[in-house]
Amino acid sequence: MSQSPDTPIEFQDEREAGRLLAVEDGQAVGFIAYFVLDRPPHALVAVHTVVEPGHEGRGIAGGLVRTFYGLAETEGVPVVPLCPYAASWAAKHPDEAPDAPTEVVAAAKAQLAADSDRW
Repeated sequence: MSQSPDTPIEFQDEREAGRLLAVEDGQAVGFIAYFVLDRPPHALVAVHTVVEPGHEGRGIAGGLVRTFYGLAETEGVPVVPLCPYAASWAAKHPDEAPDAPTEVVAAAKAQLAADSDRW
C-alpha cells in the first residue's frame, strides 16, 4: 500500500505571534501574518499570505485564507483582507468571505499604518 505524496495540512492559530500557520509534517509550509483590530469593532486583519518555496500550487494559500475566515466567523468578527491574495480570494468566494464594514476597514488601515514597521 503506497502513501499519498501529500500529507494533510494542519492549520494552527498562533494569535500572540500574529500568525495562522499551515503545518505539514511538523514544519510550517505557509502562513498568514495578521493582527487583531485593537479597538471595537474588533476584526481579524490579514496583512500577508506566504507559502514557502516548493509548496506553491497545492492550495495551501487558499486553505489558509478559508481557515482565517472560519476563525473570524467563530469569533463573530469580520475579516479585513489587506493582503492582496486574501482580498482576491475573498472576491472569488463571496459566500465564504463577507465584506467588512467600511468603518472597520478604515480602522484596520489606520492601525496598520501606525505600526507599519512591524510588517
